[in-house]
Amino acid sequence: MVERAREPAHFRLVILDGKVYVEKIKESMPTRESFTMWGILQLLRQYPGRLPDLELMFDCDDRPVIPSKDYRGPNAGPPALFRYCSDSQNLDIVFPDWTFWGWPETNIRPWRNIQKDIKEGNKKIRWKDREPYAYWRGNPHVAPWRGELMTCNVTDKDDWNTRLFLQNWEEEARTGFNHSNVAEQCTYRYKIYIEGYGWSVSEKYIFACDSAVLLMTPRFHDFFIRGMLPQRHYWPVKDNDKCRSLKFAVEYGNNHTEKAEAIGAAGSRFIHEGMKMEYVYDYIFHLLNEYGKLLKFKPTIPPNAIELCPESMACPADQNWRRFMEESLVTSPSHTIPCTLPPPYDLEALKAFNDLKFKLTKEAEKWETEYWEKLIKNE
Repeated sequence: MVERAREPAHFRLVILDGKVYVEKIKESMPTRESFTMWGILQLLRQYPGRLPDLELMFDCDDRPVIPSKDYRGPNAGPPALFRYCSDSQNLDIVFPDWTFWGWPETNIRPWRNIQKDIKEGNKKIRWKDREPYAYWRGNPHVAPWRGELMTCNVTDKDDWNTRLFLQNWEEEARTGFNHSNVAEQCTYRYKIYIEGYGWSVSEKYIFACDSAVLLMTPRFHDFFIRGMLPQRHYWPVKDNDKCRSLKFAVEYGNNHTEKAEAIGAAGSRFIHEGMKMEYVYDYIFHLLNEYGKLLKFKPTIPPNAIELCPESMACPADQNWRRFMEESLVTSPSHTIPCTLPPPYDLEALKAFNDLKFKLTKEAEKWETEYWEKLIKNE
């Protein structure tokens, strides 16, 4: 179960007697790897002595790689591989991404800190006083669909009710990140979420803004998005008809401002209240605790592994790396036990939830189709 996930994995992590050991398997993006390991160290400081001994493989790349079609049947036994996202066709185990503890290259602070910054930013401009357009800032070169999105930008000829901006991280680093502070990007009524090569870490920052999120049909899921509903927490936007779908979404919202504002508030509340850092740690705790129960062997320290500790990771680090590790350091154990893990959905309840999600999406698409049909008819 564990060893068969070695080929795609970047590192093996072992928790043994409350200590953490890591064996590097292959090179990864340093920030992703280091801050993921750092996060697990903080979990053990949050809840010392509560996790069982366990061993896991972690892949820091963007896309899931354990196809469910290859592991059908009650005794199929898919490899257990942890990563930041999965999809309906794969069985990768979803773990919160590294940016919850900071993203040094982009100067984005740990989640606990940036949450507070975004909340303060939200207070500066009330929703109804924000720019009545759909905003997106990002790198359009990482995926074809992002390049397609940029064709929906405002021009002298067309206005799709969007305001889209290219994000050049190298230029931002040279100029002090003057245009990439996510806490200062809550000035539009609507914000667009579109995936990159895989899911995008921008998702939680976009939802936190009190703006109504226009969610481009996603392919992947992280650990929280599947709990959100269209027309309740976001507005669904068609990936195969981006420009027209975005234009309608903004038109609809500006003609139904109370509903649009409520969607933005509900999505933001889901993020700020349901994804406090304490709850992120609780999710990881239950994820690893339940995973550990499945292991049928006693983990051992791999020959090439090194022990991780906060001092050995943070002290040699420099600039933002060390600052963000210090900001996200758990300084004392939690005074409370982890939240109670709710029972899993039964099949009937899960089907009802997914049916509701499908119904609300199709309803929005129906209104969109009627809007364009009426517009064409009146031309």
